[in-house]
Amino acid sequence: MSSKQKKETPLMKQYMEIKEKYPDSILLFRVGDFYETFHEDAIITSKVLGIILTKRGSGANKETKLAGFPYHSLDTYLHKLVKAGHRVAICEQLENPKLTKKIVKRGVTDVITPGVSLNDEILDQKENNFLAAINLNKNQVGIAFLDISTGEFLVGEGSFDYSLNLLQTFNPKEILILKKDVLTFTEKGINKEYFFYVDEWMSNISTSFEKIKNHFKLKSLKGFGINNDCQGIIPASIILHYLEDSHKKNLSHITKLKPIISDAHVWMDRFTISNLEILRSKFQGGKSLLDIINKTKTSMGSRMMRMWLSFPSIDLNEIKNRQEIVSDLISNSDINLHSLLKNIIDLERLVSKLANGRVSPRELVNLKESLISCTEIKNIIKERSKKLKSISKEINIDKKLIELISYTLIDEAPVNILKGNAIKKGVNKELDSFRNILQNNKKNLQDILQREIENTGISSLKISFNNVFGYYLEVTNSHKNKVPEEWIRKQTLVNAERYITEELKEYEVKILNAEENIKNIELLEFEKLLKKLIPYCNLIQQVAKTIGYLDCLQSFAEVSVTNNYSKPNVNESFIFEAVESRHPVIEHSLEGSKSYIPNDITLNKENQQILMITGPNMSGKSAVLRQTALLSIMAQVGCYVPAKSLKMGIFDKIFTRVGASDNISQGESTFMIEMLESSLIINNMSERSLILLDEIGRGTSTYDGISIAWAISQYIHDDQKKPLTLFATHYHELNMMTDKFKRIRNFNIQVKETSNDVIFLRKLIPGGSAHSFGIHVAKMAGMPQEIIKISKNVLKGLEKSHGNKNEFQINDSSELQLTFFDMENKNYEEFKDELESIDTNNITPMQALVKLSELKNKIRDEK
Repeated sequence: MSSKQKKETPLMKQYMEIKEKYPDSILLFRVGDFYETFHEDAIITSKVLGIILTKRGSGANKETKLAGFPYHSLDTYLHKLVKAGHRVAICEQLENPKLTKKIVKRGVTDVITPGVSLNDEILDQKENNFLAAINLNKNQVGIAFLDISTGEFLVGEGSFDYSLNLLQTFNPKEILILKKDVLTFTEKGINKEYFFYVDEWMSNISTSFEKIKNHFKLKSLKGFGINNDCQGIIPASIILHYLEDSHKKNLSHITKLKPIISDAHVWMDRFTISNLEILRSKFQGGKSLLDIINKTKTSMGSRMMRMWLSFPSIDLNEIKNRQEIVSDLISNSDINLHSLLKNIIDLERLVSKLANGRVSPRELVNLKESLISCTEIKNIIKERSKKLKSISKEINIDKKLIELISYTLIDEAPVNILKGNAIKKGVNKELDSFRNILQNNKKNLQDILQREIENTGISSLKISFNNVFGYYLEVTNSHKNKVPEEWIRKQTLVNAERYITEELKEYEVKILNAEENIKNIELLEFEKLLKKLIPYCNLIQQVAKTIGYLDCLQSFAEVSVTNNYSKPNVNESFIFEAVESRHPVIEHSLEGSKSYIPNDITLNKENQQILMITGPNMSGKSAVLRQTALLSIMAQVGCYVPAKSLKMGIFDKIFTRVGASDNISQGESTFMIEMLESSLIINNMSERSLILLDEIGRGTSTYDGISIAWAISQYIHDDQKKPLTLFATHYHELNMMTDKFKRIRNFNIQVKETSNDVIFLRKLIPGGSAHSFGIHVAKMAGMPQEIIKISKNVLKGLEKSHGNKNEFQINDSSELQLTFFDMENKNYEEFKDELESIDTNNITPMQALVKLSELKNKIRDEK
């Protein structure tokens, strides 16, 4: 044995043995009434929780850092550690310290991590708490997501970019990843703090399939719509291994595996979801689309709403079905579902707690009351429309489930079963007997006291209790000569003496045993109830899904009436026709009597495929682009829209290229980001895509920018897919494109000029704009008058030297032949070789544009 081991106390030796098994976790080590942390864990715990870090000797005066808190404060502190990104292992005492003379047996009973928790203080009731796993294959990425708190389990596969998009959309709190893949993802900006590394052996496809099939007790996964070559099975298996081995979780409530089918919903890349501010605003205090239309009353509904907005449907039948239910709810406005929905607790997460034995008596009473509310909802809606009746059929509640809880638990059941008084009278006769003993305790003690007073003649005799020697008789000094010999003196005070008797000790044992027996019997009856309820988990999950679905549609109905939305006509056409459309978020933020200026927006593949929108900065070009996308998303999740009318075909992809910022950490300039995002659009657009382009080309020089913006617009126009596109630009030269391309139309945001000022009318009208009014915007921003004056003088000089916009011409290709180079130029051969080296069969449109820009810069440098 080493000298170090000799110095360790038995307690610290036990701690080190357990800590060795959980090196990546903060170990909360139960010692009596405290959870203690030691060494490095203590330093972290002290810092995160703001509690005192102490030092004490251990063994041969070895100094040990220590930080701890009372065991009953676990819920107060646990969520702070987890939300700070730490993994926490809870080590409990596994036996009663009073019943052993050796060191108390201890073991880890739970591991809580950011992505795996059933704790209400850690979980956000309105969001899923996903654990993700990723596996990189040669050509595809397998990915899986599990929210253990709700039982939702999803798998997907696709390109690397697709997996990044899913990661952003699902926003997992923890990512399981093989060590070999870490660098690949960190280079793409994924926060390394979210990673937890798993062993390479877990990435075997055949063993992964066996693991999944064994969990679901199936011979094939085809019933879930999952083929044998699905790459998402590997990360799904990794998740199950991780939860069973590291977390020791019961996974019986995870009964379904759902494939994420990329072509079953609107495809939006990570830039689009962020740029459109669908789930969250980019600005502190700002509103997102979710904030505006989410009026759900249940946690299940709120989480489902987020998923719908992240993955809008392209199933026309489902969209129509949701619309009809929303219409029915609006028509049946006398149905007051709000109060009933508010009464329903988070049924999905309660099922997870039930499966893992973490549910409290009070939560089960709340479950009973929630199921009663669900039954009332079922009875109300089944008498209404055909669609509402179909929903009512999905709310299947077994009366026996409610009866089991009602029979066993009192309505005012405590949070903790160990606090007692949770089980109803009549459930257990022995329990009732022990309760009677306690209830008659006062009377029984009074009887003993009265008997002793009569026997001894001590009229001032008292019976009391303390933790040192239990029940005792107290005799004043003036009567101590009357004390019987069989009484046993336990304490002498200044004015009195305290005694115990054989009868009192026997009664004390009876009382204390009754208290202990009551706790044990109540716990036993509660555990029996849990076992009886577990078979109903699937039923409760189904009810939860249906209530969440109804809650979302009730939210749509409420917001549609409140905000004066209209029912969109979604169909299989290739048009977008919005009359008097409004931006749902901006109109909500307008103060006082201000109202949003509505706009008509029409797109089609015949003569108005691309809208080229010009106008001043701050005039509202970007708002028009965004509201077009937001109306499309709202329509395809089944909601009404802020417009007088909307007729549109289904979009299967929505792309945006807006905003400008450098990504310095990855060495990418504003222009490079523009080109990368534009390239993503060009390479992935479909015939049912909606493309929003805002100020393409502003990250480079003016003429480069115009050239690239023109080329991208022309490419989209000429492509046989003809995706519907809105292009906002400050390059007024692009207005000429409408003369050369039959499906490009010019629009501008109307501006009213006065002698000294400009007024933005926010109205989209046909025709191009000849001015950007940049100096007016600078004036509005509060620029010093001297700068405004200088700007005007410089502008006049530039306009005079460069002439008007009509001097900008795009020549026919025949006029451009060999005019770029002087044949005698010494660098001609170099340019020629570089051009000939380009593989035109394999180069993408965006790569060609970037190469063209590089060659132009070289030519300019030569000049």
